[in-house]
Amino acid sequence: MENIKVAVIGSGSWGMAISTVLADNGHDVNVWSFSEEEKNEINNEHITRFLPNIHLSNNIKASNDIKEVVEGSKLVFHVTPSKFTRDVFKQYKDYVGDTPVIICSKGFEMKTLSTLDKVFIEEKPDIRLAAMSGPSFAVEVANHIPTAIIFASEDEKILEEVPQLIVNKNLRLYKSKDITGVEFAGGLKNIVAFCAGVCAELNYGTNASSALITRGLAELARLGVKMGADRDTFYGLSGLGDLILTCSSDESRNRRAGRLIGKGYSIEEAKKEIGQTIESIDNIEIAKKLAEKYNVDMPIVNAAYDTLFNGLSAADAANRLMTRSLKFENDFDNK
Repeated sequence: MENIKVAVIGSGSWGMAISTVLADNGHDVNVWSFSEEEKNEINNEHITRFLPNIHLSNNIKASNDIKEVVEGSKLVFHVTPSKFTRDVFKQYKDYVGDTPVIICSKGFEMKTLSTLDKVFIEEKPDIRLAAMSGPSFAVEVANHIPTAIIFASEDEKILEEVPQLIVNKNLRLYKSKDITGVEFAGGLKNIVAFCAGVCAELNYGTNASSALITRGLAELARLGVKMGADRDTFYGLSGLGDLILTCSSDESRNRRAGRLIGKGYSIEEAKKEIGQTIESIDNIEIAKKLAEKYNVDMPIVNAAYDTLFNGLSAADAANRLMTRSLKFENDFDNK
């Protein structure tokens, strides 16, 4: 395997997990962090607070200088919270050239309702772009637990060359050309994970959880197809795979956030308790707006929205979903 200089933009849990994989493969990994304290922890102590008990490779170096991190890199992995994506990319887009940028963030831009690939293309129309998503808790990846994820790009050369630089015996990639679908599924699955947390807190059991995952997936696919995604993508790793992961474990901060809301916490109280970005709360607002824009029926999203922002109790939201008029399961265009 060719050893190269790689840039990782973002020093959170997923950014550092990806850095660990790349360092295991022998690459020189340069991580951008906006925090001087985090930079010093990575460089001097070889630790990160986001992945306790993980000793970082000497191949991983951190810097607060984004130009230094990006210039000369053969690959750039973008791993910031979605709300900061455009602002951070503006800081380094002039240093990218034709280096492939791999989106590892999951979410949307609130202002434009755009998937993140559209944000990058707006800022740099000639960008060479890919997206990496799927069922992958950062702590498990960093601990070398076998994981399979999806790698999507419309650039044939990227699909041919880049995955070989990432995979190893513990990380397997499947390829896709549907970058919009992969971005969309990865961004909105957090909503269903949030709802799964609410269900768990209400002690609704595995019957309700299974129904939620299945019908939640139907909603995501219905909206995603309207926005140009391939329906099959939602039944792969970035859709169904990630749903199974995030809906079934409290390792998911979005599921934990749902549990807190189910207990009666306010949004601000839940955010403070979790202590990290809760993408699902922003994404529920975005999905609500997209459903209205594209005239797509999304009853689970509507129930979650009303619970968060209109004072509907979690129990009443569940009752509303259970007493809706009856539908054909596979009526994909059902309104």
